Amino acid sequence: MNKINLEIFLKMLENGKNNLANHQHVVDALNVFPVPDGDTGSNMTMTFTAGVNDTLKSNHKSIAEASKALSRGLLMGARGNSGVILSQIFRGVANYLQNYEVVDAKTLAGAFNEGAAVAYKAVIKPVEGTILTVIREAAYYTLHYAEDNMCCVELFEKFVAEALASLERTPELLPILKEANVVDSGGRGLVYILEGFLEALKGNIITSEKIAAATSNAAIEHDHEEFGYCTEFIIRLDASKYYSDEKLKEELLSIGNSLVVVSEDDLVKVHVHTLTPGVALNYGQQYGEFVKLKIENMQEQHENLTVSQPQSKFGLIAVGVGEGVTEMFKSLRVDYVVSGGQTMNPSTEDFVSAIEKVNAETIYILPNNSNIILAAQQASEIVEHKNVIVIPSKSFPQGMNACMMYNPEGKVEDNTNNMMAAIEEIQTGQITYAVKDTVFDGIEIKENEFIAIKEKSIIASSVSKKEALKNLLNVMINEDSEVVYLLVGEDVSAEEQSEIESYIEETFDIELEVYQGNQPVYSFIVGVI
Repeated sequence: MNKINLEIFLKMLENGKNNLANHQHVVDALNVFPVPDGDTGSNMTMTFTAGVNDTLKSNHKSIAEASKALSRGLLMGARGNSGVILSQIFRGVANYLQNYEVVDAKTLAGAFNEGAAVAYKAVIKPVEGTILTVIREAAYYTLHYAEDNMCCVELFEKFVAEALASLERTPELLPILKEANVVDSGGRGLVYILEGFLEALKGNIITSEKIAAATSNAAIEHDHEEFGYCTEFIIRLDASKYYSDEKLKEELLSIGNSLVVVSEDDLVKVHVHTLTPGVALNYGQQYGEFVKLKIENMQEQHENLTVSQPQSKFGLIAVGVGEGVTEMFKSLRVDYVVSGGQTMNPSTEDFVSAIEKVNAETIYILPNNSNIILAAQQASEIVEHKNVIVIPSKSFPQGMNACMMYNPEGKVEDNTNNMMAAIEEIQTGQITYAVKDTVFDGIEIKENEFIAIKEKSIIASSVSKKEALKNLLNVMINEDSEVVYLLVGEDVSAEEQSEIESYIEETFDIELEVYQGNQPVYSFIVGVI
């Protein structure tokens, strides 16, 4: 095979998506920190699934068109740092292929080399031993291996082999990987995609072992107020056609959210929010005929409600998870809270949607997680008609402190400087449980023990969440400390909370502010100034 046409290219995408989805938990398990929210595999799966589904739902005439659609879908669906980097790799691929209807081996090699270059440019401080290294080394090797009229299968076999070799070298470049005895999770996810591509080139189809949990989770977590079309219909099933609730849900989740599918006898009722109602109707009609349908434009309804409202000077968007955390940020004058955090990273599209909903001239975004900053920055570049500024907060306490320094009557420059200073002056600590036995920074950790984390370092492990927190507080608080913020998680009992509050008040000369965060995964989140 010396040429790859559109049909083969689309099969490669489908294979790559399914292979990654089938192994997403393997990728998640490679997370260096033994915490329950290791989500690289989930983020990459959601990102690539969004891009591929966007590509497959439209009729393209060339690889150039399909790769452009893939790039756009990945851009909007990108979640977490790994997802954003993945989107940038295929942005470079699309740039290179913009004039190609079909591609040969040398062109394919050039495209992935361009993808590596674009991905590196997108990251301010590239770290070697990551997905960036894997794509750069594999693409560079393949580019110099490629020859005219070379078989595409032969080229891609070399590409995948070198990607695997580069992946195996990542622990030598990142000591933290070597200590944890793992390879880079993002690089592993990329290799799964490339392996899927190779199998398609060989004529082998990889099917999804199940509907990706990430897709379903994305629909559940997605903002139910996203504008688009509220689409409802009832179909009477055609007995001669195979029908499956799960299959229809998978199709509709690829284009929308707020999904409800209820079937009884030969009738199926569907409710979905989507930007492409025609596609939703096509999915439904393949199984039978419409009995009833209704489509309402939610964007128009929103504009009718907000058109008379004057634009504010400033707006605040924060990422939060847990009812208490959400209410806390709203009490700190945050206009819109994007659902997410440690356990679910919002996508670029989630941020774009949030920006559009905040009627302000200048909008500040507080990602409150280091793995969300790139997606927020990507969204700020997409929305050009508003001044969007990302304050790179890496935790809820940093976001809280930034909110306290925000002045809705101030100047843009002053607010930006004050909020940037605010996130630097506060320390963050967290208590969660270990998901595996490991050794980290010389500390032996057992599965299900509670671990105390200060910034990016694990400082203690204990069978008791209270003891773990006490160890954390003893390290974080010193004679110069003035205030401690304590966000209490959903798994903490009233008795445990009372004991911790008493310990802080009796042990430290410091002001204590307690918030019922009700956040999942993390029993306590601590901020110290």
